[in-house]
Amino acid sequence: MAKMKKEFVEHITSQAEDFSRWYTDVIMKADMVDYSDVKGCMVIKQYGYGIWELIQEEMDRRFKETGHKNAYFPLLIPESLLQKEAEHVEGFAPEVAWVTHGGGEKLQERLCIRPTSETIICSMYAKWVQSYRDLPILLNQWANVLRWEKTTRPFLRTSEFLWQEGHTVHATQQEAEEETVKMLGVYKEFAENVLAIPVITGQKSEKEKFAGADHTYTMEAMMLDGRALQMGTSHNLGQNFAKGFGIQYLDKDSKLKYPWQTSWGTSTRMIGGLIMVHGDDRGLKLPPKVAPIQCMIIPIAAFKEGVMEKSRELYDTIKKAGIRVDLDDRDQSAGWKFNDCELRGIPLRLEIGPKDIEQGQVVLVRRDTFEKITVPMEGIAETIANLLDEIHANMLKMAREFRDAHTFKATNFEEFEKGIEKGHGFVKAMWCGCRECEDAIKEKTGVTTRCMPFDDDEVLSDVCVFCGKPAKKLMVFAKSY
Repeated sequence: MAKMKKEFVEHITSQAEDFSRWYTDVIMKADMVDYSDVKGCMVIKQYGYGIWELIQEEMDRRFKETGHKNAYFPLLIPESLLQKEAEHVEGFAPEVAWVTHGGGEKLQERLCIRPTSETIICSMYAKWVQSYRDLPILLNQWANVLRWEKTTRPFLRTSEFLWQEGHTVHATQQEAEEETVKMLGVYKEFAENVLAIPVITGQKSEKEKFAGADHTYTMEAMMLDGRALQMGTSHNLGQNFAKGFGIQYLDKDSKLKYPWQTSWGTSTRMIGGLIMVHGDDRGLKLPPKVAPIQCMIIPIAAFKEGVMEKSRELYDTIKKAGIRVDLDDRDQSAGWKFNDCELRGIPLRLEIGPKDIEQGQVVLVRRDTFEKITVPMEGIAETIANLLDEIHANMLKMAREFRDAHTFKATNFEEFEKGIEKGHGFVKAMWCGCRECEDAIKEKTGVTTRCMPFDDDEVLSDVCVFCGKPAKKLMVFAKSY
């Protein structure tokens, strides 16, 4: 069996040898994606899309619980709309793809394929928002977007990708700010309680904020190579788009006022994140709540009398309990199936053979720890459900311990550079808030500002770690995807 395992996984590059190559090997061999004939665009195959469907299901429920409803807006945006918010169009201009012809005829006005939907949605808000009674508007859209990327990698950065984008309109600045922070909190709870990924939440710098926003909040996760991945963002748009698009409402005092807006989004990039936070040299390691298959039943000596019958009986029992279970009855050896199970990151596998049937037991093997547990068949569904909860908790714990072990504090630039060299992780340091300083740090070290964390007000020094000017805020720095 050991020899078979080596033969099966030898074509997966180890993380230590080449993390980038490991990532590509895993997603391809786990049959999550394939490359398309369109440069920079991926085909999400059934297993990969199954993960996205579960992410959608979990997030959509959370959005609706907070009062948001789904809508859908056009894919194509007239150039005149994109031009109405100057900072926004400038920020997205390099990534925009244009439609210039339709049905063989040149269009009178170019149409861009949405890189994001603020402009097309605001054009509708200008029609819909007339009175204070129309507010708030709490919308979410599940859609695809297109950004003309020069360098792409499946899930992490592709020209076309899937996402959700929330868009809300409020009567007051305070309501908009509360919405912006609340939805980032929804993202954080989802990341930790569904994806088993610990995240740092905080505010982006002026340089890194969303084009057209007053300010941007983010959640940042650490990958196993120490790099940061922006997992989701929430933007307070202020009144910038309202003024650009002429969105006004008649308030209770009979005066016309501009509303306050927000937008917030996450994408299929989260799938890349969960791969790089949890995976190992054997392949994927999926958090149970987004695993398309939570438990795989593998019959041992399936040709022997009663094995397949008992396997199907267990399958029915476990499925009725609401657990996503599958039965591997393919004509392959048990060892091959074990390896395939590990490659695809299935949280639990259940082994059952003739001796197990005689003794009224099965063997459960955890993907997170590879621990083998012999348990009674009686109450198997409850046993599996409890183990899945334990697996989630352990995966979150392991990810948090890794992040904390690769997070360093710096009070001067020498310590800053040593922290980056030592762990290729997060470095916390005081920062003056100046764009010039931010640019210089990136040029010298390759790291960028990730966020000014909400839940960490520690003062490491009175001065900026780089320039020595008075410090304004603690900043998390890291190399990033």
